[in-house]
Parts: sequence; structure tokens; C-alpha cells
Amino acid sequence: MQQSGQIPLFDSAGSRGSAIDAAISELAAGGNETERGAVYTKRSVVEAILDLVGYSEDRDLAALRVLEPSFGGGDFLLPVVDRLLSSYSQAGGVPDEAPRALASCIRAIEIHSATFNSTHMDLVNHLISWGMSQTDARSLADVWLHQDDFLLSDLDGRFDVVVGNPPYVRQERIPAPLLATYRKRYKTIYDRADLYVPFYERCLDLLNERGRLGFICANRWVKNRYGGPLRAKISGAFDLLFYIDMENVDAFHTEVIAYPAITVMQRRSDSSPQTCTRVALQPDPDEDSMTRLSSAMLNGGPASDSRVIEVHGVTRDRDPWLLDKPSQLQLLRRLESSFPRLEDTGCKVGIGVATGADGVFIGELNALPVEPERKLPLVMAPDLVDGRIQWGGRGIVNPFNEDGSLAPLERWPKFAAFMEQHRERIGNRHVAKKNPSRWYRTIDRIYPSLASRPKLLIPDIKGTATVVYDHGQYYPHHNLYFVVSHTWDLRALQTLLRSSVAVMFVAAYCVRMAGGFLRFQAQYLRRIRAPHWALVSGPLRADLIAASEAREQAIVDEPVFRLFGLNDEESRLVSAFAEEAQVRPVGKQKR
Repeated sequence: MQQSGQIPLFDSAGSRGSAIDAAISELAAGGNETERGAVYTKRSVVEAILDLVGYSEDRDLAALRVLEPSFGGGDFLLPVVDRLLSSYSQAGGVPDEAPRALASCIRAIEIHSATFNSTHMDLVNHLISWGMSQTDARSLADVWLHQDDFLLSDLDGRFDVVVGNPPYVRQERIPAPLLATYRKRYKTIYDRADLYVPFYERCLDLLNERGRLGFICANRWVKNRYGGPLRAKISGAFDLLFYIDMENVDAFHTEVIAYPAITVMQRRSDSSPQTCTRVALQPDPDEDSMTRLSSAMLNGGPASDSRVIEVHGVTRDRDPWLLDKPSQLQLLRRLESSFPRLEDTGCKVGIGVATGADGVFIGELNALPVEPERKLPLVMAPDLVDGRIQWGGRGIVNPFNEDGSLAPLERWPKFAAFMEQHRERIGNRHVAKKNPSRWYRTIDRIYPSLASRPKLLIPDIKGTATVVYDHGQYYPHHNLYFVVSHTWDLRALQTLLRSSVAVMFVAAYCVRMAGGFLRFQAQYLRRIRAPHWALVSGPLRADLIAASEAREQAIVDEPVFRLFGLNDEESRLVSAFAEEAQVRPVGKQKR
């Protein structure tokens, strides 16, 4: 039996070792709630999740096992206990027999010492107020609650229900020995995955057959690259029953920078994947609204609540989850099956240069004290104004030759002097420490010929599709993506990328920023479909080129809709999808 304040040094994998123990103790002492990734959930949201996972008082809850992997202040734990005690009482259970009858019903883990002790006390008082003796209440709380690192803890058996709000902690905040151990144990820790990702993995593994998991958690993993392994795991053995988008919804007790969603999954009992997921977008978090919504999702679906839609085929191996309206997704899937991806038509999507020390490498072009051959005019996102480039005069010092080799310092005395002048700052970058002999390189390789090549420039974060033509004068900064092509006419391609069709693809796949702003990153731009330029008729080519800088969206869209063979109904559907997805400046609504 785990006592309050203790942290076990051993788990099912054997000894953790002193470095891991020290890291866990560091987290147990903890800092403020933000540093620990602690976010507390409103009661109405918790109750809705408990309904969706089937943990309702009309069932024999004493026969079920519940896991809460990071119980914090008890936002999920105490409502679970309330439902369990109510169900137990309705079945004739009495307080004196509860320690024995209910001992296996709950397992809840919390790593932070002060939080553990506070919630442990709250639980004891909760049980006493229900009618248990103080001794029995403490005894049962000691069985139910464990202070430990959930990802390394030893747990007895599997569970019918897992609920909670896992911690939001970025990898850089996790002690290195602990992160290394996590990486060895959890296959879903990939790229820049947040700590909640392995929480999902372990909790899913701990589910019984047809057991359900209900989390409210940041939603970035459902589309981002780092969520791929977790999405593949879910697709292989679990069904996504319910998804509630909680962006811009006040679901927590404190204001947080998070984009949450409720996900409810069930372990599949056979090899046939579930085909339908019930989805709701941005509900009101008050008690009555959440109760009505959970009831509609469990029972009537779209027929009983207009906020609910049914989406088929959401989980597809590692693919991002597309959770939009069925009619929109059906059209998007048809276009995907009929047309190749943009880069398969002779186009290339890339990103501008990151230096790791912009204050050194970037400055006024004419003032940079290096040889003319060692600098290039630089275009940045603020230079894109009203669909054109208004260059701010900046330049970038270029340490690369065209073949990718570094320019030898002895060949360029001014360049060498400038690099040596800033050696301390440049040399402290990770890229320089990783390869000391190449200490003066930029993070990304610079391809000098790209500056003189015609290209399309697209800023990363924008409310609307901004695609600007560069005749071949500038090198792009890393806040810009670029598109070049050896087949497509770039003016025609500019029209395509500004169209509602392109916005539909980006909006369906991208993770949006605060305020609903779209991200026009390479991974999403590459999702856009296009026909081969050789298959486009001469008159349609001319119309696409003519519309490249049109201000009215309808003029941009008209030849693109013909390009994809959309009928009137499909054209209206795409226009509505794109208009709804974009955030336009006040006074610049669609014309």
C-alpha cells in the first residue's frame, strides 16, 4: 500500500537508478502549475467526459476499475468517487464494508508532493462526509492514491475506464535522464512530442477489452507530425468514438495557452475498425449545455443536436485526423483520389533560411561589412504587403558556396573579419557546437541561386492565403515558405494557391493558431492537389495567369474551380469551407 509522500524506487521494469530517482524527486518538489503542466478542468466538462466513457451511476460501478493518471487537485477523481459511492449505495452497499468492497475500483497517480497531500486530505474528508470512519477513509485513500511518476509506475492489472487531463509539459522541461528513459519505453515519443503523448500511449495499453479512455487534452497531436505514431497506434487497435473541439471554450479553472479537445476512445474487440466518429465543435461549457451535448453524442447524434456531426474514417494509420463536415470531407477525398499532390506535378515546396543568430547574419544589405559575393538580399514576412513585395532593404550574410561547401575564410578577408568579430555569439549556437569546424554556418544551408530564381512566397501564419510572386530578386527568411516549379507557370500556380480549393486543403490538415489563424507550412502546402500543367488547356492556362493578382476571391476561384471540374454545388461548398476557415481583417471581408 502506497503511503502519502513516498516515491517508489522500483517498478515493473526493475531498478530505476539514482539519476531517475533524482529526476522524479525534482518533479515531485515541482515549481508553479504552469511549469508542471498542471491545468484544472471545470466540473461540467468532467461530468460530460464521465458520461461519454460510460461511467454512470445506473451501472454497477463497483465492478469497474478506473484509472486517473495525473489527478492533480481531484477535478476528475472526486466526481468519479461521487458516482462510485452513489452506485454502491443504490446497490445496498454500506460505509463499513466500502474499504473491502471498493478497494480495487480506483487507481489514481500524482507525482507532485504538495498536490498529492492536499488532494489525499480532500478525499479522506470526502469519504468521511459520506459516512466512513476516519480510519477507513484514510485506509481506502491510501489504496486508491499513489504518488509516483505515472509513466514509470507499477500498476496492478488493467482498467475499464481511464479519464483525466494529462500534463502539458514540453520535452525541454523534462530532466534529461528521465526523458531518455521515457524514449526507451514509449514508441509514441517522436520529434517534439509533448509529455501528454506517452500518457495516451500507456493509458491505452492499460485498457481492458472494450475499455474506454476519455481525456481533455491539447489537440495539436491529432494533426501535427509528432502525433503520427500515436495516431497509428489508435488506428490499429482502438476506435475514436467521440471528439469534441474545445478551442476558444473556457473549459478550465484558469486561463491557459492551450487548444484542447475531448477525445473518447475504446479498445476494439475485433479486427473490424469503427467507421463513424461523432464530432462536436466548440460547445458552451456550462453544465446544462455539456449535459445535453454528451446525451446527444451518446444517443441521438446529429438528429438530436445540430452541434453534432458524424464523420467516417477519421483514423487512417498515421494520417492527420480530418474532422470537418462529411460533405466537405467527401469532396476533399475525391479530389485527393483524382489529382496528384503538388510536388508530384513538378513543383517544390521549401522554407527560407534560419540562422540561429539573426542579429549577426541579418542587417541592412548595403551596411553588411562583407564582400558583395558573401551577402544576398533577404525578404521577410513583413515585406509582403497587399499582395506584393515591399522590400525593407535587409540582407543576409551567406557562408555557403553553391555546391553546399562553406566559403573558406582565407578567401574572403572581410567576411572572415566579420565572422571572427561575432565568433563568441555564433559559436554558442547548437549547430556550431555540434560541428566546431563549421562554426560559422547558418542553421539551414543557403542555396545562392534560389535568390535569382522566380518563386512564390507564402508566410507561415496568416488569416488568409497570402501568395506573393518574386521575379527572382530575394532570398526568403525562415518565416516564409517558397514554391518553385519547372513545369507550372508560376502566375497560374499563384492563382491556384490563393484559391479556396488550396485553402480547403490547408485548413483541413493544419493545426490552427490562437484566433483561428491558419498555418501555411510546407507539410500542409504539400497536401494541396493539382493537375499536371501539360494537361491544362491553353484557354484555361490564360485565365489562371490573368487571375493571379485579382483582389476579388470569386475571380481567383472561378478558373480554379474549372481546373478541378467542380460543379456549382461543389464550388459553393468549397467557397463556404474556405471562407469559414479564414480570419479576415476587419473591413476586408470577402467580396
